[in-house]
Amino acid sequence: MPSDIILQVPVFSDLANLAFTLRREVFVTEQGVPAEEELDEYDLTADHYVLVKDGTVVATTRVIHKEEGCKLSRFAVRKAERGHGVGGRLLAFVLADLKAKGKPRVFMSAQSDKIGFYAKYGFHAYGEEYHECDILHQMMKNWAD
Repeated sequence: MPSDIILQVPVFSDLANLAFTLRREVFVTEQGVPAEEELDEYDLTADHYVLVKDGTVVATTRVIHKEEGCKLSRFAVRKAERGHGVGGRLLAFVLADLKAKGKPRVFMSAQSDKIGFYAKYGFHAYGEEYHECDILHQMMKNWAD
């Protein structure tokens, strides 16, 4: 049984700061995203989620509320935790939380090599692939038109 806790956290909190640190590790250090592009104006208004395992933030994401639905972004899992179900537990929690809040339409700009992961949770890719921060992406959503 996993000994982790998943929480929605305020942007100005210690757990959110740990989430931002994890995002820097994953996006800036590992993937080469420019640091000035990793944090943006949406961080102040987005809902931030963390998965805490043994006292450490090991996964995070944020949800930006838009007219067309909720945009999932900055989904990051600590390298040592990948492949152990941590990301799936966080994603399932966020989707259930949004549905419970009456916001079941979720979309994202997914890194193309992660499309299979998101597809397991009901997302399907649409549109053409494109580069964002020199990383191939494709739009995904969890509803049919």
